[in-house]
Amino acid sequence: MAARSMLFFRVAIFLMASMLVLPFPAKAADLLIFAAASTTDILNEALADYQKTSQNRVRASFASSGALARQIDAGAPAHIFLSANQKWVSWLEGRGKTAFGRRTQLLANRLALVVPIDSKLVLKIEPGFPLATSLGAGRLAIADPAHVPAGHYAEEALRNLGVWDSVAPRAARASSVRAALALVERGEAPAGIVYRTDALRSKQVRILDIFPADSHTRIAYTLALVGKGDDKAAISLFSYLLSRQARAIYERYGFEVLIP
Repeated sequence: MAARSMLFFRVAIFLMASMLVLPFPAKAADLLIFAAASTTDILNEALADYQKTSQNRVRASFASSGALARQIDAGAPAHIFLSANQKWVSWLEGRGKTAFGRRTQLLANRLALVVPIDSKLVLKIEPGFPLATSLGAGRLAIADPAHVPAGHYAEEALRNLGVWDSVAPRAARASSVRAALALVERGEAPAGIVYRTDALRSKQVRILDIFPADSHTRIAYTLALVGKGDDKAAISLFSYLLSRQARAIYERYGFEVLIP
């Protein structure tokens, strides 16, 4: 009887020791990424690809970069921020909301002048071009320059081309670049300024012309880690978004990839 008890004791010790050395499976994390509205399509596809090989669960929230930055500053539990310009990332970094140095310019885009698909309008973008006259009785759909990077770039381009003052009173200022695009798609605006990538994905608009690259600041999307930058799950997603697999998705949608 004593021998049997000793055997059970030894088996129990062995099992406890085995539990101590066997690695436990990594716990899945819930991640939240805040991203510019113009990255909705590419990011949804990239995140679906990421989750094929990761246990982490990822949700994305899309809006204008300015609105998202203010939400992060107010304490929104985002892990990663993809902004349509550097300004909002720098603003958050200065307020201690993003990890210092954990940011990179990821993508580049261009501005396009678009009209409804059945529009007969023909117009070439050049200094002093008659944009206001071409609108007729309608308005120009743009993202709000005060809050949305796409609108800021649009205003900058039109100022440098010498036509902003004539167009500004006729601007229909939308809450995001996607909202501006929707105004043109529905025929509620005879023309609009949106990102080239958004215009290419729409079947309801056509591109009249692309704004000269030197008419506005380069449109560069910045990817940043929110918080202290030491969350391993967030770093895993951040690294995937810089990977070759993700790069192929970005390029298929017409973005220029800025990372090597």
